[in-house]
Amino acid sequence: LPRMQNSSSKSCPCPSFRLREVASMYFTMIAVFLVILVVALQGSVPHGSDFPYKVPLDPQGLLELSWNVSYPEQRVHFQLLIRDLQFGLLFGMSDRGEFENADLAVLWSDGHNSYFGDAWSDAKGQLHMDSQQDYQLLGARRAPEGLYLLFRRPFSTCDPKDYLIEDGTVHLIYGILEKPVHSLQAINISAIHRGLQRVQLLKPNITIPELPSDVKTMEITAPDVVIPSQETTYWCYMAELPDGFPKHHIIMYEPVITAGNEALVHHMEVFQCATEFDSFPHYNGPCDSKMKPERLNYCRHVLAAWAMGAQPFYYPEEAGLAFGGPGSSRYLRLEVHYHNPLVFKGRRDSSGIRLYYTATLRPYDAGIMELGLVYTPVMAIPPGEDKFILTGYCTDKCTQLALPAAGIRIFASQLHTHLAGRSVVTVLARDGREQRVVNADGHYSPHFQEIRMLKEVVAVFPGDELITTCTYNTEDRSRATVGGFGILEEMCVNYVHYYPQTQLELCKSAVDPGYLHRYFNLVNRFNDEEVCMCPQVSVPQQFYSIPWNTFNRDVLKSLYNFAPISMHCNKSSAVRFPGEWEKQPLPTITERLREPVPRCPPILGPRPAAPIPLNLGELRRD
Repeated sequence: LPRMQNSSSKSCPCPSFRLREVASMYFTMIAVFLVILVVALQGSVPHGSDFPYKVPLDPQGLLELSWNVSYPEQRVHFQLLIRDLQFGLLFGMSDRGEFENADLAVLWSDGHNSYFGDAWSDAKGQLHMDSQQDYQLLGARRAPEGLYLLFRRPFSTCDPKDYLIEDGTVHLIYGILEKPVHSLQAINISAIHRGLQRVQLLKPNITIPELPSDVKTMEITAPDVVIPSQETTYWCYMAELPDGFPKHHIIMYEPVITAGNEALVHHMEVFQCATEFDSFPHYNGPCDSKMKPERLNYCRHVLAAWAMGAQPFYYPEEAGLAFGGPGSSRYLRLEVHYHNPLVFKGRRDSSGIRLYYTATLRPYDAGIMELGLVYTPVMAIPPGEDKFILTGYCTDKCTQLALPAAGIRIFASQLHTHLAGRSVVTVLARDGREQRVVNADGHYSPHFQEIRMLKEVVAVFPGDELITTCTYNTEDRSRATVGGFGILEEMCVNYVHYYPQTQLELCKSAVDPGYLHRYFNLVNRFNDEEVCMCPQVSVPQQFYSIPWNTFNRDVLKSLYNFAPISMHCNKSSAVRFPGEWEKQPLPTITERLREPVPRCPPILGPRPAAPIPLNLGELRRD
C-alpha cells in the first residue's frame, strides 16, 4: 500500500488525500447505516391487531406466521414468530410446496453473525441470492416468547425467480437450520427439518356486518376426543338440534379450537342430514371406520366449513342460512380433520364450530348451489397426464328457467376436487362473452378446502352461464381416473353460496353417454388391442382397458371439447326442472377474459443482491 501511494504521488500530489477522504466518508456512511439498521431492528414489535391473520407453520407450533394485506400498496406484511431460534430459518412459497424452484426469505447464522436475504432455489434445490431483493426486512426483535421477524413482499415483483402471490391457495414452506452455516450456498435443503403449510394469503377486504342484539350461539364440538396417534384422521360426531327447534338464520360462524391443538386441527365441517330420514344413529368415531353407520353418508348438506388460517365467516346483512323448522333435519354431523405428522399420543380435543344464529329472520334465505361436473364415470382423466382439463357447465337454458328475474347474488364459494385436482376456476358468461371470474384457485389443493367469501358479490341473471373448469395431474397413476365419489375417483365442483335461495340446487353437466360410446368404438377400430364394450362391462372398466397412446388421449380431449352434454338442472328434490336436457350443445364462447397482467412495483432505488446483517447476538450451540 505505501508503494502504491508513492508511485501515484509522482503524477499528482492530491489523490492520496482524496482517496483517504472518500474512504473515510464511505466507512462512516456504512457505520451510520449499520447503527440505524440495528436500532431499527431492535425497535418495538407491531401490535398483534396489525396482523389479523395467523397460522402455525409447523405441527409443534414453534413457528407462527401472522400477516396483513394492503390492496392499495399491493403488498403482504409478514410477522414471523420463531419460538426456538437455532441457526436460522427458510420461509417462502412455491407452486405446490416443493423446495425446488422456490421463492425464499432466508435467515442464517455462522454462530456469531446473522444475515437475512431474498433467495431462490433451482430445480436441484441449490440456493442462490436473488439479484432483486423483494423480501424487504422491516424489523427483528427478541422477546420472551422468541424472535420476531417483520418483513414485506409485493404481490407481484416481475422477477422471474419470484412467486406471484394470487387469489386462492398459497403453499408456504419452511425449513429450520439446526447447525451454523457460513454462507447461503452452504445450506443443504435436503438435510434440514422442513415442511409446508397452506393458506389463503390474499383475504378479502370486506366490511364485517354488525350482529343483531338477539344473536345466540351454538357450539358443535367433538366430545373430548383422544386424537389417534396417526398422521391423518377424519373424526365424525353426530349432534342434534333441540326437539321442535324453529327456523333460524345462521349469520356467522367461527372455529373453536382446543388450546394447544392449533397445529393439529387442520379443517372442520358441519353437515346437515337429509330430511328423508326421521332419525340418525348417534356416532362418535373415525369417519372411515367400519363401525360408522351407513346412514351418516346422507349427511352432506354443508352448514359451515373452516380450514386452518381461515377467519370467522359472516353472511351478508340481508341474508342468513336457514336451519331448524319444517323441512329441515334436526341431525348434524361434525367432521374434524386431524393432521398429526409427529404422531402425538394421548392428546384430547374438543374442537368444533360455533354457530351464531338469530330468530329474527333476514330478508333472504341463503342457498347453496352445486356447479361443475356430475359425479359420473363418463368424465375421465387418462393416466400420466401433467395437466388434463375437464369442464362442467351451468347453461343459459337452465338459469333462464330456474333463476328469478332479478337474479341471484353469489357471495361465497367452496371449490372441490379429489386428490388429482390442481386448479379450479368458475367464470360467468353472458351472451357468449366471459364477464368475470366468480372464484379461481390456480394452486388448488384437495387438502385445503374452505368456504371463501368473495371480494365482490357476483350477480347472476336468467340466461347467464356459469362455467367451471378443473385441471388434474395423474402423472403418478397407471390407469384412468374416472368421475365418482371415491377418493381415487374425481370431482369438479364449486359450491356457491348465494341469495335469495331458489329451487335450483344443482346445475352441472357431463358428456353425452352416446358420444362416449362412439369414442370407445373409435378406439377399438384404430387400436390393435380390444376395448371390451360388452353390455355388462361398466364404463370404468372400458376406460381401464384402453391403451393410453397419444391418439387415444387426444381424441378423448377433443370429445370433451365438442360433444353434446347431458345437463342436470335439478331442484332440491333431485328432480330435474321440466325440459329437454339430453344432447345439449356446448355453450359458445366468442369472447374470453384477458389474462390479468401483473403490476410491477416501482423501483425506488438499487437493491443490491447482498444479505442484510442482523445484530442477534451469538446464537446457541447445543
